[in-house]
Amino acid sequence: MVYIYYQLTKGNRLPFGNYHNMEDQIKQGATCEQELIAIRDSLEILGGKWKLRIMRHLNNHIDETNTFKKIQREVEGISAKMLSKELQDLETNLLLTRTVMNTRPVTVSYAITEYGMSVFPVTETLVQWGLNHRQKIK
Repeated sequence: MVYIYYQLTKGNRLPFGNYHNMEDQIKQGATCEQELIAIRDSLEILGGKWKLRIMRHLNNHIDETNTFKKIQREVEGISAKMLSKELQDLETNLLLTRTVMNTRPVTVSYAITEYGMSVFPVTETLVQWGLNHRQKIK
């Protein structure tokens, strides 16, 4: 993100102000402090052992019904309690939706929101970095 700011502002950092959208923020630049706050916020929302793995699973199975049990079974090692907490956090942050299905017993399915999809360019970069890092340290 810093690189994008640098390119768009030709290296000149402009004061951070009130913007209507992300493009305006990128055009105007951000102070180092605001960039660090943005990183902290991003890590707070997406950080931890499970959130990105859950989102990646939902994205990879986007055309399927993703029930709690299915997610727990396929995201190896996550407990029901932790999955419940992480799904709730992701829903609170508008990254996924929770749908109670009209079945007996009641079934709940989860899906990524359009806003949640905006995380995937970041995760693609992380995946590539992780693959490169594994090769480098072999």
